[in-house]
Order: sequence, then C-alpha cells, then structure tokens
Amino acid sequence: MIEAKNLTKRFDNIIAVDHINAKIKDGYVFGLIGTNGAGKSTFLRMASGVLRPDEGSVQIDGEDVFENTRVKARFFYISDDQFFFGNASPNDMMVYYRTIYPMFNVPRFYHLLESFGLDKRRKVSTFSKGMKKQLSVILGICANTDYIFCDETFDGLDPVMRQAVKSLFASDMAERKLTPIIASHNLRELEDICDHVGLLHKGGILLSRDLDEMKLNIHKLQCVLKPGEKAEDLTDLDIIKTETRGSLLTLTVRGVKEEIEAAMQSYEPLFFETIPLSLEEIFISETEVAGYDIKKLIF
Repeated sequence: MIEAKNLTKRFDNIIAVDHINAKIKDGYVFGLIGTNGAGKSTFLRMASGVLRPDEGSVQIDGEDVFENTRVKARFFYISDDQFFFGNASPNDMMVYYRTIYPMFNVPRFYHLLESFGLDKRRKVSTFSKGMKKQLSVILGICANTDYIFCDETFDGLDPVMRQAVKSLFASDMAERKLTPIIASHNLRELEDICDHVGLLHKGGILLSRDLDEMKLNIHKLQCVLKPGEKAEDLTDLDIIKTETRGSLLTLTVRGVKEEIEAAMQSYEPLFFETIPLSLEEIFISETEVAGYDIKKLIF
C-alpha cells in the first residue's frame, strides 16, 4: 500500500502540493484527476522519489520512498515526457532497464514491441509522441514491478492504443496484482478503468472516493410524474439535481437504489427508470455539494 502523510511541496512561494493525506490500496487502479498546475505531476514525482517532500512523506508498505533504492525497485514511473537516451533504440532501453529491474520480462518485451508495431532497432528519437508513449508503457509493464505511476500516459495515444494500454493494465492486475496510479486531466479517459479517484485542486485533494461506493450512493432517475405533480413534491427523495425536458424529469438522487426506487414507486409515476451515471456526472454531483464547479476544474 502507498500512503501519503501530510505531503507538501513548495517551489518558492508556490505550494504545489498542500498537506495531502491519501492511501492507495494494492491491486486497484487509482486515478488522480486535476487541471494542469493542480499538483498531479509533483505528487507523482514525490511518490517516485524524484523530489524530496518539504513536509510529510510518501511510504510504500511503511518505508519511505525518497533515497530508498530497494523500495524504488518496486515501481516504474512513466513521466509526461519520458526520458530516453540520445540515439537509443527500444532494444538499448530494454538493456538499461534490465539492470534496474531484475524481473524484467525480455520475451514479453519483444512480443509487445511486435504487437504494437515498434521496431526494436529504430532510434527512439525518430518515434512520434504516441509511439514514445507506447514504448514507455511496454517498458513499464515488462519491468514487472508492483506499481506503475503514469503521468498523462494516455495523452498522445489514439483510441485503439488507449484501449490496448488499458487492456495491458487489466491483464497484469488480474495476473500479478499490478497497481497503476494514473494522473490525468480528463475524467472520461479514466472512467472505464479506475477503482478509486482523487480530485486534486490547487495542490490539495478536494475529493477522494471509491467509485463503487459513489455509484451505490448516487443514482439517476428518469420519470414522468402524474399530471400536476412536480419534482418538489417528491419529498421522500434526496434530490441533488433536477433537469426538465417537457414532461420528462431527470433526477440525480442520493441514497440506496432499492430505497429510491421504492419511494419513487409510492408516488405512482406514469413512468420511471434508473439509468447509469457516468464518472463525470458523479463528480459533478459531489463537487457541486462541496461548492465547486467541476467543469471549471477539469474540462
């Protein structure tokens, strides 16, 4: 488990990360969401031991990460602008990373290079941004570490490659309990992969929620009420948001699904159904309650 305790980092008068406390469970995908400048990259650099915290600490299973070689061997960090040696080929980078990660899976590395259509002897400097991201992911996956830190890893990948990378993460999570920590400015990119999401804003975590728990406690209803009835009459429901299109009401409601449906049934509507909420809609509901407009924070 990764744990940040009172984690803080300043650059001159700017507080990039502001007293963050967070726990990242093993075997789950943790998504770190936030605008540019929210502190995502700084958090990952401290989590990977690149930066020393000004206050607090980042620990993996109770051991500090900074200047701890043994702990650093347990994760692979893919930065937003991954570094490659000048004139190096994918094969050269593999040889280098094998010296750092003794469990590096060489046969799988070559297999994935071929699957992704990357030439093992071509200079990485001639690769496109997307190809470099693909190579970084392949190196990270084949390092066989417990954790993989990804900073805007999906940025620059086309939709097919994004899905391929997500499939790789899912496969390794199932087979060897890999724990990906993925920082992104886009909720939609992480919707189908994350188990837990933290919303970072101005250096602090505004919200940190388990997605399953959030989905169990917030629901969307579409309904047509009896003539003369309005949303305000549904007093047994904890309604967060109401949208009206003609006679059709769309309600975002907090509570247990079965209890919400039972309450709705008691009003004898002409029609109602429960429909899935997107990750964006869930966070909009949560942040509006906290007094923030997530569309201004994220999109």
